[in-house]
Amino acid sequence: MSMDYATLDALRRSHPAWRLLLADHAPLVASFLHRVFVLPNARGMAQAELITKLEDELFHLRESLGEAAFPKPAAVYLGDWTQETRGWLRKYYPPGSDEAHFDLTSASEKSIAWLEGLTKRPFVGTESRLMTVFELLRQMVEGSDTNPDARIRELERRKSEIEAEIARVHVGEFAVLDETALKDRFQQVSSTARELLSDFREVEQNFRLLDRSTRERIASWEGAKGDLLESIFGERDAIADSDQGKSFRAFWDFLMSPERQEELSFLLREVFKLHAVRILEPDARLKRVHYDWLEAGEHTQRTVSLLSQQLRRFLDDKVWLENRRIMEIIHNIEAHALNLREAIPKDPAFMEIDDTSPSIELPMERPLFSASIKPVINDEKILVGDDAHVVVDALFGHVVVDKAHLAAQVRHALQTRQQITLGELLDEFPLKKGLAELVAYLALASEDSKAFFDDVNYDVVRWVDSNNVSRSGSLPRVIFNR
Repeated sequence: MSMDYATLDALRRSHPAWRLLLADHAPLVASFLHRVFVLPNARGMAQAELITKLEDELFHLRESLGEAAFPKPAAVYLGDWTQETRGWLRKYYPPGSDEAHFDLTSASEKSIAWLEGLTKRPFVGTESRLMTVFELLRQMVEGSDTNPDARIRELERRKSEIEAEIARVHVGEFAVLDETALKDRFQQVSSTARELLSDFREVEQNFRLLDRSTRERIASWEGAKGDLLESIFGERDAIADSDQGKSFRAFWDFLMSPERQEELSFLLREVFKLHAVRILEPDARLKRVHYDWLEAGEHTQRTVSLLSQQLRRFLDDKVWLENRRIMEIIHNIEAHALNLREAIPKDPAFMEIDDTSPSIELPMERPLFSASIKPVINDEKILVGDDAHVVVDALFGHVVVDKAHLAAQVRHALQTRQQITLGELLDEFPLKKGLAELVAYLALASEDSKAFFDDVNYDVVRWVDSNNVSRSGSLPRVIFNR
């Protein structure tokens, strides 16, 4: 970006982050949004809950600063922060809900992060960032080299260094990071983890801006629908194939690996045990930052899916309008024909047409000969039943079990553990549809290659049926694995 006067003056007048820093109540806005959205990594909050939190904040501020400090109600402040001239909060309605929700904008998060950087840090590390620069440069040079001999020489050199280090470790000669180096690296990890959470909100905002421009184009489009679709999906593919889209997809694939999640959990637990890290008094939420990444990434994925559904609805509306125009034209033709039915032309050949459409017959489209199947008639007498004794209650008493919902419960339970038995799972999620739901769990286990049936040990499962009668069953132990 150019840092000339005109560009900076336009940013000062139009960018929400700069407007937040210039606002009269900037300390209130930044501190409240940081406490409610940034610290807990909240992705959307209901209006009633957010108003309650802001009322509590205003109550404590008025006690110390006076009633005239912030005279407006909390709802008025929230409405002001979501205005187009502010742009600090995004107001939206989730699918299936008529209550407004609020989310922090990417611009507000940038300004809050900048304000955090103004405070004096107790420790400023530089070694870890220098090592990161060297490592990234080395990966770029090695990753772009197409000479196999050069890569082999580099791998051989690293192999020799590793073997020499192994030999020194065998004799007890190895270097251990001191507390300063540990603090330096942990500070780098903490800042990078927070920056990743901020990047998710910016990526989501980019997709939302793309959807907004697409809907504006659909609303004002006057050409053929095929050209519109080609243009829209071309932009979607361009976003997915862009550097930002490829990087986000690679990050998401890396994070979705169960092995990587387990490794991250183990490394974070071990790092938080170090004395040098405990001295820094780090935020305990950093222990589960990879789960925050997953939640933020899933929220971004759901946003992209929702935008695709909205795009389809816009296109369906366009098709409906086109069909309506076609029907109007047909009705006009019919009305015109009725007006002319009394004035039929004298010449019988006043209009001729060979066919309504071209007829094309390809040789390979001709069907092959197939022998007719002779039916076998079973000469048996059919018994006639008594209609009065037919019980049809079973036709209306079917129990429908959502296997996708049960599979989601299994995945949720395996996020914090390596494996879980069916009995433990049912303690967390009791059976609601009785034996049918239990059979569905067994079907899921039989279809899962990682699930295991222990025929030696048995578990007792209990539930209450539709008649409020307690039931129980004994079955081999079923173990779900991550």
